[in-house]
Amino acid sequence: MSSPTRPDWYIGTMVRVERTQTGLRIERNTLKVLKAVAEYLDLSLGDLVEGIVLHAFEGQAPFSPPVLEKIEQLKAVYGLTLTAADAHKLTERSET
Repeated sequence: MSSPTRPDWYIGTMVRVERTQTGLRIERNTLKVLKAVAEYLDLSLGDLVEGIVLHAFEGQAPFSPPVLEKIEQLKAVYGLTLTAADAHKLTERSET
């Protein structure tokens, strides 16, 4: 049965997959928001990222308007100011 907050793309027939562990590096506040969204939707972080990526691969939006509103709130809480326009301009800060 579906959860009131679980996105539509998560509901349906389960498909068996082989998963692998990865050493993904991601901007700190982006990760905080992703973790909070996963918690809000009652998903694992991996399931959330897979869903987002699969939707992006097909040119589809992964989130409903109510979830997008929640994401905006979470971005404000965690200080995430990056946008899609920043995606190809990010560089690592030098460690001193």
